Amino acid sequence: MLLDPNQHDRFVLRQHVKLVINQYEFSVPDATGDGTPFCFVEQKRFKFKEDIRFFTDTSKSTEVLKILARQRFDPRARYDITEPDGTKIGEIQKVFGKSLLRSTYTLFDATGTEVATVREKKLVTALFRRLIGLVPYVGDFADILPIAYDFEFRVGEQIIGTHRRRRWKWRDIYDMDLTADTQHVLDRRLVLATAVGLDALQAR
Repeated sequence: MLLDPNQHDRFVLRQHVKLVINQYEFSVPDATGDGTPFCFVEQKRFKFKEDIRFFTDTSKSTEVLKILARQRFDPRARYDITEPDGTKIGEIQKVFGKSLLRSTYTLFDATGTEVATVREKKLVTALFRRLIGLVPYVGDFADILPIAYDFEFRVGEQIIGTHRRRRWKWRDIYDMDLTADTQHVLDRRLVLATAVGLDALQAR
């Protein structure tokens, strides 16, 4: 990446509306708005194991990051976050039992040590979102309703970051704020991968 994510604490993630593939762009907000995109993301088509690639731009000529699933179709799958040469950055794993009620992920560093959890902010909202998804016809349009899809990055009980979906948007737009992570517990590249995973790995 021409821009070093570890020099920043706030990011914007925009989803591109595509029928058969997930695409995203990251930017760093500035005084005038959401800023200029610095990273383009694409989920590989028709893969038995998740394969999501991060590039410097839409030309996809320079790869900078990737998310690879270790298992196929496993609700407890762990995902490796690596540089293009395979150097480990971290890992993400869905906590299956807790996620039945409120989506929860565990984050690990490059050595496989747990460093944080990411959890939907409010249990009541998570349950309501699931209920709406089951309502005939209404559930088909649930993603464009102003239902919160907000997460907190936590170390123990301490909140070190937030991930918030903007309301009333046709395509998903998320704002991430890690300014509370003053010790840089989380590699910001792992944060970017998690942000994409919270959307793409949940088929949103």
